[in-house]
Amino acid sequence: MDKTGVSHKMARMKNKPNVILCVCDQLRRFELGCYGNSLIRTPHLDRLAVEGVRFESAVTSFPVCMAARSSMLSGQYARRCTGGTGNVMYPTWPGDCAMPEYPVAGRLHLKDPTLPEVLRRAGYYNAAIGKWHIHSWPEDIGFDEYVIPRVHHCHSGQSFTRNGGAEFVPNGWSVDFEADELEAFLDRRSVAGEPFFLYYNISPPHCPLADAPERYLNMYRPEDIFLRPNVDESKPLADQEHWFKVYRWDFRYYSHHLPHTEQLPSGYSLRHLIAEYCGLVTWVDETVGRMLASLRRAGFEEDTIVIFTSDHGDNLGSHGRVQKGSFNEESIGVPLLIRQPGVWQPCVIREQVASLVDLMPTLLEAVGLELPGHVHGQSLLPLLDGRCTRLERDYCFVESHGGVAIRTPAHLYGLGWAQPGNGLWANRALAELPHYFFDLRRDPYQLQPLSVACEAAATARELDCRLREWHASMPAK
Repeated sequence: MDKTGVSHKMARMKNKPNVILCVCDQLRRFELGCYGNSLIRTPHLDRLAVEGVRFESAVTSFPVCMAARSSMLSGQYARRCTGGTGNVMYPTWPGDCAMPEYPVAGRLHLKDPTLPEVLRRAGYYNAAIGKWHIHSWPEDIGFDEYVIPRVHHCHSGQSFTRNGGAEFVPNGWSVDFEADELEAFLDRRSVAGEPFFLYYNISPPHCPLADAPERYLNMYRPEDIFLRPNVDESKPLADQEHWFKVYRWDFRYYSHHLPHTEQLPSGYSLRHLIAEYCGLVTWVDETVGRMLASLRRAGFEEDTIVIFTSDHGDNLGSHGRVQKGSFNEESIGVPLLIRQPGVWQPCVIREQVASLVDLMPTLLEAVGLELPGHVHGQSLLPLLDGRCTRLERDYCFVESHGGVAIRTPAHLYGLGWAQPGNGLWANRALAELPHYFFDLRRDPYQLQPLSVACEAAATARELDCRLREWHASMPAK
């Protein structure tokens, strides 16, 4: 209590809300019950969707981990916030995939004030728990405390650092350890006066799929798995055996080739892989359920904005592709659920495409702060508070190393590069004809590309113009 008799908690509640940005890794939106999946059990996320605002069409700004996460925390497209590199890979770095195990000293990326830095200036206390995969150390971009693992993925035997201290390996599953850390953080903040921003990252369903509790691996039967119509089960994937091992064991296979990673289970198929992926989706859901229960137990539920999303999706065999990086809906489509009890009425936003690059401006406006001029995304607050169901700019841009695309409520239109070359990918000239062009309402599985010379010519011209103007106005720096 202060001398007026008002508790610190009540004083905080009268000011700015807390914020939890919960991000899982490589979860495509189709795998949640609230997005229509009738097989996978996701009751906690489904309840969050019912209690909050669900975006029917949300996309990543770049379907690769580091670029997407950098965009979330900067409100900028990867060509600006990562200097045009797009990922935490460096040609001169030793080791497989040219990835350092931890962030690199200095601030090569994220040059402009980030979401936590802007929030800190407004009195927020900032923490990061779980997967990081951003070039800079958390303290360099506005975080007051953190517990992060090394870059390479594993769910057991994972190495962590707390606030840059000595490495340690917690017992049990890393997902459970991180959930313990979240509970401890909320307990500590329950006696603090200032609001907090928590950037909480859950690594599954990203591989290694086989490095998970047995009950999740056996939760779903391969024969019950729903294969999307753009998966051709009769044709093996390119380098299928290699990719199945990558999915199951990640770097312990592709870097270390540990003997137990070299053999697949007898009869292992794409259905078995997707069944394991589905089990890890339920692991994510139960972990989110634990987060929500901890938030309620600590007394923060009513005055906390909770956002749940993913950095990108996973092709899982659609169009013969694996992992991410392409403009397929399976690769770019992500869930987006936002809740603040008693402030925003539950609803579903169907006519607006939201992007990860929109999260920083949305959160800043929601807590009453002005948007910095360097932010590229737009605030979704008018949709959350019911002022409208669609913004004037109802579309989003998506970039990748292979080109750029525009995603509208109805269409996906993508352009590749005119020719490959050295230098920053974002500064290359665009090809004359689209690489992707689909009517997603009539063809949600992207099976029938539209022709720019027939019935969709006018739409193609409009999308092409918008995309080229955006690309030209935003060179990499």
